[in-house]
Amino acid sequence: MNANVADILIEALPYIRNFSGKTIVVKYGGHAMVDEKLKTDFSNDIILLKYIGLNPVVVHGGGPQINRVLDSMGITSKFIRGMRYTDGETMDVVEMVLGGKVNKSIVARINRQGGKAVGLTGKDGMLITAKKMTIYHQEDETKPPEIIDPGMVGDVADINPDIIHTLTAQGFIPVIAPVGFGKNGETYNINADVVASKLASALNAERLMLLTDVDGVMDGEGTLVSTMDGAAIGRMIESGRIKGGMIPKVECALEALKNGVKKSHIINGKLSHAVLLELFTDSGIGTQVCME
Repeated sequence: MNANVADILIEALPYIRNFSGKTIVVKYGGHAMVDEKLKTDFSNDIILLKYIGLNPVVVHGGGPQINRVLDSMGITSKFIRGMRYTDGETMDVVEMVLGGKVNKSIVARINRQGGKAVGLTGKDGMLITAKKMTIYHQEDETKPPEIIDPGMVGDVADINPDIIHTLTAQGFIPVIAPVGFGKNGETYNINADVVASKLASALNAERLMLLTDVDGVMDGEGTLVSTMDGAAIGRMIESGRIKGGMIPKVECALEALKNGVKKSHIINGKLSHAVLLELFTDSGIGTQVCME
């Protein structure tokens, strides 16, 4: 037993050495945010990264939590092409749940386990400047595109990473809710994968890790693709092997690489200590996305 533990530690050693001092941006979402044991495992993973010399930055989602609060208030959730329609009343709830309840719950758990976490939204330190998102949908080439207004749904216009640098230099772990502000002070709800990708680029992160509820990208036979590049992603989207909700995830992963991030990873957050297993073992557990 002791020999096996020692072997694991020795396997991790070169990765720990290579990642020392580097920034790792982790998008935290899915089932890992619901299961109590997985929440504790994730917190411990993030704390361990900090203690061994990395700079972890967490961006979280919170769709199910938002749904529960909206349901309790009698507000019906409406989705347009997979995105939550966000009117003023819904935006108030989104900001309250993401920036308040969910964010502070994650921060409290990390701190309770022995870490030093600080919760932020994109409004803090002018971290995330947002712009309104407009959706263009065209059924076929014979019809003009339909312009869809999703309400207060935004995209990232700019990232100001100064507050993140300040916090990480002082030993803190930033935990960020994906809420940004517009040029006139309005509040926008932004997809957490997009925020994580843009933030990783702005921080010149070594790694972007996207936690989801599946093992990663699967090939046509249902086998996990452990490593893929942009060309392979394009082929698999065109052939339909990458589809649905996985498409925006691989696009975010690839976008980060194009903007300086060394590698992106799509991993199953339902596995205990998924972050450590992907970063510090030779085989990993999910799909890593490389430039080539």
